[in-house]
Amino acid sequence: MKKIILIASLTFGLESVVKRELQKLGFQNIKPSNGKVEFEASVDEIPKANLWLRSADRVLLKMGEFTAITFDELFEQTKSLPWEEWITENGDFKVDGVSVKSTLGSIRACQSIVEKAVVERLKEYYHVEWFDKTGPKYTIKVSVLKDVATLSIDTSGPGLNRRGYRQLSGKASLKETMAAALVQLSFWNKDRLLIDPMCGSGTILIEAAMLARNIAPGLNREFVSESWPILDPTTWAKERENARDLIKRNLDLRIIGYDIDEEIIKAAQKNAQNAGVEYDIQFETKDIKDLWVDQQYGMIITNPPYGMKMGELQELNQMYISIHKTFKKKLGWSVYVLTADKKFRDYFKRAEPDKVRKLFNGKIEVNYYQYFGERPK
Repeated sequence: MKKIILIASLTFGLESVVKRELQKLGFQNIKPSNGKVEFEASVDEIPKANLWLRSADRVLLKMGEFTAITFDELFEQTKSLPWEEWITENGDFKVDGVSVKSTLGSIRACQSIVEKAVVERLKEYYHVEWFDKTGPKYTIKVSVLKDVATLSIDTSGPGLNRRGYRQLSGKASLKETMAAALVQLSFWNKDRLLIDPMCGSGTILIEAAMLARNIAPGLNREFVSESWPILDPTTWAKERENARDLIKRNLDLRIIGYDIDEEIIKAAQKNAQNAGVEYDIQFETKDIKDLWVDQQYGMIITNPPYGMKMGELQELNQMYISIHKTFKKKLGWSVYVLTADKKFRDYFKRAEPDKVRKLFNGKIEVNYYQYFGERPK
């Protein structure tokens, strides 16, 4: 079967996480670079990539890559690509794009040129002058970085973070893809106690439970490429059936979430129910100042609120102090905190962090502070 190149787009800093996910899924020729990971696949593996990737934003089909300094170059090389292999005669397509540090700086102009080139190519192939666009939907992506244009088609539709379980969430909730990455960047496993003392809508804990149970994150949602004629519908059905068979059902997980807001705890419980992990996570309304643990070993992974105003910052500092008081002598506990506040390490004084990873939560630059606890004997 003909091989294609797929691109897993992702949040900067998560390249290694997505690479490991792809390796585990059995994909070959994996090439990470800033903000994306390219990998080789067959057409029939598009469903697998979409259903199983936890920390990537989208799965894109790479159509071509070339240098483009003039609009003529962009037009001619775009037109030379085999769009008809994917886009049907009645296909409803649009063009999105971005241009960074490139001669062709106007992204609107780039989008217009690419759309015109694709239309001309399809006109010549289908021998028509007009398209009714009543068929499957396609989004063509044009990315121009340092004068190199990469053209692709989005196979996912809504971002892969849209798992479908989070109908209720708090303000500035962490994306599901980022939450899954935080868990995978830790040393947590299904046999360890996990606590999120500021769990909000429960996303980190839900993603952890789904990971432990091997629940495919895209199992209960639809993808735009499911309507493409080139993809056999039975391929999607078989991949979903295979994913259901791979779920680990006989597990006894120890996962606990606390939050001061009773309503958000109710939302977290509902989200966990929607994700099929409601029996794996114990949610409880509790202020972090009242948190107390008697277990010798465990782990916390948390994403405190980002205080941007003076009053909020003071409240945030109290949260940090509470974390320090609870875990300063709990040397068997690993502590993982994602925050935009670079002063966190001044409050949690048990030790210097073993690792600090710079990430981006949306457009906010954040640090993932990682303190490794002693291993259980």
